[in-house]
Amino acid sequence: MQSTASASVSASAIASGGGARSEAARRPGGLRVRGFRGEALACPSLRISQAPARLAVARAAAATNGSVAGSGGFDYDLVIIGAGVGGHGAALHAVEEGLKTAIIEGDVVGGTCVNRGCVPSKALLAVSGRMRELHDEHHMKSLGLQVSSTGYDRQAVADHANNLASKIRSNLTNSMKALGVDILTGVGTIVGKQKVRYGKVGFPDKEITARNIIIATGSTPFVPKGIEIDGKTVFTSDHALKLESVPDWIAIVGSGYIGLEFSDVYTALGSEVTFVEALDQLMPGFDPEIAKLAQRVLINPRKIDYHTGVFASKITPAKDGKPVLIELIDAKTKEHKETLEVDAALIATGRAPFTKGLGLENINVVTQRGFVPVDERMRVMDADGNVVPNLYCIGDANGKLMLAHAASAQGISVVEQISGRDHILNHLSIPAACFTHPEISMVGLTEPQAREQADKEGFEISVVKTSFKANTKALAENEGDGIAKLIYRSDTGEILGVHILGLHAADLIHEASNAIALGTRVQDIKFAVHAHPTLSEVLDELFKAAKVNSGVSHSVNEPVAA
Repeated sequence: MQSTASASVSASAIASGGGARSEAARRPGGLRVRGFRGEALACPSLRISQAPARLAVARAAAATNGSVAGSGGFDYDLVIIGAGVGGHGAALHAVEEGLKTAIIEGDVVGGTCVNRGCVPSKALLAVSGRMRELHDEHHMKSLGLQVSSTGYDRQAVADHANNLASKIRSNLTNSMKALGVDILTGVGTIVGKQKVRYGKVGFPDKEITARNIIIATGSTPFVPKGIEIDGKTVFTSDHALKLESVPDWIAIVGSGYIGLEFSDVYTALGSEVTFVEALDQLMPGFDPEIAKLAQRVLINPRKIDYHTGVFASKITPAKDGKPVLIELIDAKTKEHKETLEVDAALIATGRAPFTKGLGLENINVVTQRGFVPVDERMRVMDADGNVVPNLYCIGDANGKLMLAHAASAQGISVVEQISGRDHILNHLSIPAACFTHPEISMVGLTEPQAREQADKEGFEISVVKTSFKANTKALAENEGDGIAKLIYRSDTGEILGVHILGLHAADLIHEASNAIALGTRVQDIKFAVHAHPTLSEVLDELFKAAKVNSGVSHSVNEPVAA
């Protein structure tokens, strides 16, 4: 699940992985830095029909490498604790490499993304997109369409989200079984070097050994102190995705990815929304210019109001005929400001790592705010700062970048290392997206981050932008609201960041992501050919607008109507 950069309830709110972009490992000499493969995509759609052929190849490789049960005195070459998207991606790649692999899951296969995050939320957002379009009478008339009335069946919408999650969960489970991954049910605990115990209540524990172990236990919604969750009127995203009700007025605490997406869903279904944000502006994790435009498009025209610079110090669920009470205090002075009375409150203040009970104390590992400390190769570090041999941690549990596809990419990177090929993942090449209507996407640095880096390292940056209003396909859809923004080094053409707000922004970002991953510079990618008329031409025009000049001593910041 995507994390939220906001800490709208408490100053002690746990930090998300957004800061990882600034500390992400840069490409080292002599090391391969890979972009995404199919398995590295968040919640991948799996083609099970190919499984038998792939399994035959994997088994042949295993026989060649001697990776069979008990090889080297171990039960497995690789044991993964956690069967979310990260664990799944690592398991599939491990089998491809001929490694005897097991995955331990104490809940259900798919983790947060499939069951309580990416997948069901996209189902709800698909509904909100349709509703929003059908309700836009002006938009429909401009296309020559007439819609007499629209409505929705809440339970049917909820069933759509639940059914999608079930289908993807089944796909993931079947794909691992078909490829020969052993799925072990229970809670995994590290009991010593290369030893894992697992089991579930009412059954005896079992102990297995593994040449290598990956921790992939993910995260849970973070609920700050002072907030009482009842799951009905005060709830987290876990509860909201069930869509058990559509309140008339809902407060959303936190205006990051999670809060913004749910505001899109609730307003499309008829709710009024109030944001509560601790920082002085909404959407604090986004590029400021993109956030400003997003507020004009996604917030101001809708039934949304907001309070910024405040904490929700206490939230009491509705009971005995009384509404939900939210006590707001000034984020700086901590003085009481006002009390909100609403029908429901969604807590979207980010996510906390799920690392308790892993037995890390048995191997001298101490978590940092719950996160497992790792180096740039995802190797776990002990309390003395030393690498714990043969132990890795990926995904939300390490806090580097709390995105499902980042977890999968990290898992694949680890398997590459286990297979004897040194590999460091470039986290600056990992894209992120917010699936509102229109969508927001980004990769690399924001403009303030890029300027800070430029000041420290002594180079100049340039910024160019293009508008969706100039794109034929966007105009054909009557969806001209949007902008694409490129931040790059003026002297070398290195792409530092790309940010997009507009139709299908989440799909468009990958050209920029792959360019960063492969080290492609703007002076080279500008010659790439894009089909016409397509939305991809927004990026085509963006790259063509970039001018590289080693003698540039100022920043280019061309204004664009959006």
